[in-house]
Amino acid sequence: MKVLCVASDRTALLALKQAAVSAAWELSAGAVDEDDALVQLDADRPHVLLVFGAFEGLVATVRERLPAMHIVSDRDLPGASAVATSLEEVRGLIEQGPRPGGPIRSV
Repeated sequence: MKVLCVASDRTALLALKQAAVSAAWELSAGAVDEDDALVQLDADRPHVLLVFGAFEGLVATVRERLPAMHIVSDRDLPGASAVATSLEEVRGLIEQGPRPGGPIRSV
């Protein structure tokens, strides 16, 4: 599973990535602006978008383009799947997201 972290500046991004790191998933490089986040979204195809900061437009765009994306935000944004009220909640909310893959079907 891949997670894309987006924060308002490099310091906040580093703190967010440190809070999100886990052996259970891979972190993308991360972004500090909407344009870079969309580029990484297309390139890395993450399963979870973790957004800390004023990124209402990004969340709306991602929700429109990828309705099934699990989006975790630090505030109540339209389109967010979950709200993390602290960095300590991040890992648990990521775990609640969809897992890659799906049912195995026999042919």
